[in-house]
Amino acid sequence: MKPLSPIRAAIVALAIYQLSTMPAPAFAAAANPAAAQEPAGFGPLDPTPPTGMTPEQVIEKFAARESVFSKARENYTFRQTVKVDTISEDTNRVDGEYQQITDITFNQAGKREEHVVFAPQNTLERVMMSPADFQDIEHRLPFILTTEDLPQYDITYLGRQHVDELDTYVFSAGPKVIVKNHRYFQGKVWVDQQDFQIVLVNGKSVPDDKRKGHEDLSPPYTTYYEQVDGKYWFPTYTKAEGNLHFAGGDGYMAQDVHLRTTVKYSDYKQFHATSRIIYNGEDITNKKEPDDKNKDTNKDTNKPPPAKSPQ
Repeated sequence: MKPLSPIRAAIVALAIYQLSTMPAPAFAAAANPAAAQEPAGFGPLDPTPPTGMTPEQVIEKFAARESVFSKARENYTFRQTVKVDTISEDTNRVDGEYQQITDITFNQAGKREEHVVFAPQNTLERVMMSPADFQDIEHRLPFILTTEDLPQYDITYLGRQHVDELDTYVFSAGPKVIVKNHRYFQGKVWVDQQDFQIVLVNGKSVPDDKRKGHEDLSPPYTTYYEQVDGKYWFPTYTKAEGNLHFAGGDGYMAQDVHLRTTVKYSDYKQFHATSRIIYNGEDITNKKEPDDKNKDTNKDTNKPPPAKSPQ
């Protein structure tokens, strides 16, 4: 998330002033990775090792399952609802909002497509969405940790924990080395003890860009996963909240911005490619049969074709 320059902020403020105001929506506060107490529904953390396998074997097993999940999600359609709010510290009300609803679908050729179905006027005044924000929404907030990703991360087993109705293994994860122009997850990961899939993550995308005049910051977030089709744990809800401190410089003012983000992933449906009928090089899949009135009523369609005359 980037701050707006004073000139651009003035232009946006004028546009917002001309818009009708809407009641501020209420959202639950996101879990803070640094919180001293676990949120409601979390049992105590038990440091006991896994039963019947080592922590390293658990990591290998759930990473392999995540690889399968990652490929499976590419074959599902779903709706993605994004809402980003800035919160006034004086009134604790929304004073700027970005919202977009997108359907992730497939075309007839089976190619994945995105269709924006709702995108009201962007009224964010103090910050602007950066390319990193959109990449986070698409790739990092619905966090996965596949076998291919393991070499990039340091993963430490923390213990067992009961979360709502699930028994989970808990791990901390963070990048081994930060490569320029790459972003990573850093925080906690909860893995279901039975399905060996991620069911909850709590952390943030790193690194933030803190260079004066180039600042690009993001708040900590929590992503929840639910079981789809009885076998895959897909992300269904992300909430993030935090105070972003922009130091200013190079024409930007120093400011603290209270940011609140929610992302919902809903209506998961497995995509089934339809068969096509090709006749003489032409796709006749959607061509209709001729109407009954145009058919030869004297023709018995149940008869076999006439035999060829002998030469």
